[in-house]
Amino acid sequence: MATGVRAELLTKLKALETRYDEVTRALADPSIFADPARYQRAAREHASLRQLMAAFEEYRRLDREAAEATALARTETDAEIRALAEAEKTALDDRQARLAHEIETLLLPQDPRDSRNVIIEIRAGAGGDEAALFAGDLLRMYARYAERRGWTSEVLASSPTGLGGFKEIALGIQGPGAYSRLKYESGVHRVQRVPATEAGGRIHTSTATVAVLPEAEEVDVVIRPDDLKIDTFRAGSAGGQNVNKVETAVRITHLPTGIVIACQDERSQHQNREKAMRILRAHLLERAMEQQRAEIAETRRRQVGTGERSEKIRTYNFPQDRVTDHRIGKTVHNLRSVLDGDLDDLIETLAASERTESLTSAGA
Repeated sequence: MATGVRAELLTKLKALETRYDEVTRALADPSIFADPARYQRAAREHASLRQLMAAFEEYRRLDREAAEATALARTETDAEIRALAEAEKTALDDRQARLAHEIETLLLPQDPRDSRNVIIEIRAGAGGDEAALFAGDLLRMYARYAERRGWTSEVLASSPTGLGGFKEIALGIQGPGAYSRLKYESGVHRVQRVPATEAGGRIHTSTATVAVLPEAEEVDVVIRPDDLKIDTFRAGSAGGQNVNKVETAVRITHLPTGIVIACQDERSQHQNREKAMRILRAHLLERAMEQQRAEIAETRRRQVGTGERSEKIRTYNFPQDRVTDHRIGKTVHNLRSVLDGDLDDLIETLAASERTESLTSAGA
């Protein structure tokens, strides 16, 4: 093939094409449905390869058409037709070069969690009541973003304050590729604005932390019943008053790790327990992945130093109507729209930056 994809990558693509065909045949075998875990793994692998294989097939189609145009330009005696063939060859080469870059990007190692649903945990940081209100703003921002993308969201657990904010809240979001989009939101978010209760008009700075956890599946995390301590209690209001005479709230303690998850938002103990287990599984999956990342990071630190970025990832400045993402140096002046869930511009820029870094590392 004359344009674009390097020879070593073509070899890899052909091997992946063979694997894609194998997985396609496996999914067509009725016996696979008897093993849900095997089916789940095969379906996920098939989905992860589908876009790459479609791009590869298009690349080969363009290559065939470019070869035909080249042959026509060489053999055609009519000058006008020869010029048309040469122009078509140039256009095909340009399209093929763009597609080659897309294929190289798709060949980069993918985060195996990208297709997962997510649990977003938001906690008020510095700033007291204003930080709790900002946590509520972030909750609505992610819920609106999910709505814009046709995903579903639900509050899994919350600790509200009396002024309408939240000390902490867990939001579950279900949708294709949710983690691949929202993973960039983890970190410290800062808000600068004049609180409604500020008589002097002074700008206050508050923070909230966001953790984005890929939701675990049953096959990812094995939780032994003996490792759990489950307590039930009466659900309470933000002010601590009992609002339920029955012990519907659930607190689950994972004894090996000390992780404690409490849920009280649902009316039944069963529903609260189910939600608490979902959050616990996500935490345990994240802990396992974090241990793996820490080992890789330690190796990298020994080789090239830390290179750590600032803890603060984004600032929402109300007086200047701007949102600044400090990781990519990008500022947009549509703060209200961003808080209404218009996050795609920021997220796509972050994703593009990550892809560029990965391609640079791969080519080094």
